[in-house]
Amino acid sequence: MRNAAWITAGVAALVVGLTASSAAPGQADDGIHKIKHVIVIMQENRSFDSYFGTFPGADGIPMAADGTPSVCVPDPRARVCVKPFRDTNDLNHGGPHGEPAATADIHGGQMDGFVAQALAGRQLACRDPNDPQCASATTEPDVMGFHDATEIPNYWTYAQQFVLQDRMFEPNASWSLPAHLFLVSGWSAKCSAAADPDSCTSALQVPDLPPDFNPAVARRTNRSNPDYAWTDLTYLLHQHAVDWAYYVEKGTEPDCSDDAMACPPVTQGAKTPGIWNPLPWFDTVQQDDQLGNIKDLTEYYTAAHSGTLPAVVWISPSGPDSEHPPALVSQGQAYVTGLVNAAMQGPDWNSTAIFLAWDDWGGFYDHVVPPSVDQNGYGLRVPGLVISPYAKQGLVDHQTLSFDAYLKFIEDDFLGSQRIDPNSDGRPDPRPDVREAAPILGDLQQDFDFDQSPRPPLVLNPRPTAAN
Repeated sequence: MRNAAWITAGVAALVVGLTASSAAPGQADDGIHKIKHVIVIMQENRSFDSYFGTFPGADGIPMAADGTPSVCVPDPRARVCVKPFRDTNDLNHGGPHGEPAATADIHGGQMDGFVAQALAGRQLACRDPNDPQCASATTEPDVMGFHDATEIPNYWTYAQQFVLQDRMFEPNASWSLPAHLFLVSGWSAKCSAAADPDSCTSALQVPDLPPDFNPAVARRTNRSNPDYAWTDLTYLLHQHAVDWAYYVEKGTEPDCSDDAMACPPVTQGAKTPGIWNPLPWFDTVQQDDQLGNIKDLTEYYTAAHSGTLPAVVWISPSGPDSEHPPALVSQGQAYVTGLVNAAMQGPDWNSTAIFLAWDDWGGFYDHVVPPSVDQNGYGLRVPGLVISPYAKQGLVDHQTLSFDAYLKFIEDDFLGSQRIDPNSDGRPDPRPDVREAAPILGDLQQDFDFDQSPRPPLVLNPRPTAAN
């Protein structure tokens, strides 16, 4: 009977995909329900100030009357205070970005630990003379550097023409894997018993890790792979017959599980779970027979071109396209522009919302103290953009947001506002709170004008030679 239920749900999901309708039967396609396709593009390791700290109208780097930064961060080695500076380099290094580094960077709200953490991270890296961090050991850390429209013209054009969010916070004060777990489930946890949601507890820095990250633990527990037993969004999407896909770019990802600034890469692909591709380890994905929804990125371009995009899409990059140091900023921008162009040039554009963000701050300076929502976050501020034919033009959204807002928007659009809530979702787990329901969390619907005529595509050159 259970297999029959899976088949029935799968047929229903296929019908949803073929009709491209997200509205419930009898529900008008108005307001938020004009959005049939939500695409979440997640890049890597940039703070808001490092990309948009000088963007007009945004809460950017504090400036003095003469237009120079009025803030600085101490350098304990040189015994000077380092101000934010314009960085024209395409290759950046950043700093450590695990939970201890977040605590030190924030420093009780003083936001002054960035340079010291970068120096400490470099010292650890230079125990290996082959580590790329050692190449710049004699120069100052670049965590106080910022870019503008000259280096990232397409990102600034999206901000000017659509919506820039200047209070988008990483959901957790930690590194990539917890951020991606929050992205798809609203929680990062460690489970002591396989397939038992009740055994899960919050784990901000070290959730269950791939065996390559901690082989000693894998041997001791006789568990070769993580088991994410708590509930994630795909469980609700499956229950409501809403189609989804998690597209993974084939290539590599960094093999970092702590405060390391750079690590040797490991192989990544749709069939190789990892820190940027955690869904295969969720019990719900396996039990609902939806491992096939985790696809190679090439299938995204095909679906965008043919008008067969799923209702909910996540996209994960490979290392060279990710902007995760030492990946090039220009390469990441070109990759993202290609993703956006593909959606804009396909037949689904008029019913699409694209949410673009960076998974954590990467050790780069930001001046805004993160608000506290619970024991797990929020983390530091990251760039956030909304690109859609219904997005307001030139809006700087000052609402307090986190990746939980993406879950909330998807739930409001496709699930009748059902939350990942142990008290009502039919699959309880002991998560400390329902992140989507936090009073502090803004509403992404405020970034849209659903009464306006759909705006035409804005197709950009992935490799611009000058600011647009």
